[in-house]
Amino acid sequence: MVYYLAGHAYSWGMVMIKGVHTMFYSSEPEALRAFLRDKLGFPSCDVGDGWLIFQMPEADMGCHPADASGEHGAATGTHAISFYCDNLADTMKELEGRGVKFAEVQDAGFGLVTFFMMPGDVRVQLYQPRYTKVFD
Repeated sequence: MVYYLAGHAYSWGMVMIKGVHTMFYSSEPEALRAFLRDKLGFPSCDVGDGWLIFQMPEADMGCHPADASGEHGAATGTHAISFYCDNLADTMKELEGRGVKFAEVQDAGFGLVTFFMMPGDVRVQLYQPRYTKVFD
């Protein structure tokens, strides 16, 4: 498989990694699972005892420089999960109709960014990227 990013062609060769599994830790896991299923609309399967695993539509991964001061990023060894969409205003309007509350939208250079809270004090970023990914 060949994919293109910023005009350069890359080949996966033999793919060992099939995907990425993300996790949120919450003091309210049942409420968080319901939020992901009912408000964000992610399909899921129950792998036992109400433990839901959610199907994600697409994933990508970035590697950012660490910032020990915390002013322009996160400390080394940390990680973050963000959701992205094609149209931030439309997505926010749809989710607000389902009861999701958002912080003020900011221009972060790479795109338009907002945050929302999920059960268990889980803060999540939602953004509309300005960059274009081209994978073949």
